[in-house]
Amino acid sequence: MPIKRHYPEAPILGVGAIVFDDAGRVLLIQRGKPPRAGQWSIPGGMVELGEKLLDAVQREVKEECSIDIEIGDVVLIYEPIFHDAEGKIEFHYVLVDYWARHSSGEAVANDDALAVAWVALDDLPEYHLPQATFDVIHKSYRLWAVGR
Repeated sequence: MPIKRHYPEAPILGVGAIVFDDAGRVLLIQRGKPPRAGQWSIPGGMVELGEKLLDAVQREVKEECSIDIEIGDVVLIYEPIFHDAEGKIEFHYVLVDYWARHSSGEAVANDDALAVAWVALDDLPEYHLPQATFDVIHKSYRLWAVGR
């Protein structure tokens, strides 16, 4: 039975990847589904039953962006909760975000992504990211730079 994402009965476990290319640009996707449909974010998605976190990160990035990555460390565990107009919990995720390096493939939008973009950190404000996403990208960049 599929997990109910909209008005869930329990928090949903997901993963995200803050992926950098050799030039230090970060990969963003334009979300195709709620929550935040149409907005820019990092690639990621739900962990499937029996799937390990690192496998989920690899799969989600491949499904959404058609690229392969080398995964670094956990950067942040984040818990976004979205309420509807009546105050009921509409979405509740527990997300484990990893920094990663692009290893192969050309980034193209697939699956849940409407578009993809490699973005220089100085250009991030143009993408109107939530503060938490902006912060995790900058934290990840510092880890990526050390691990280069």
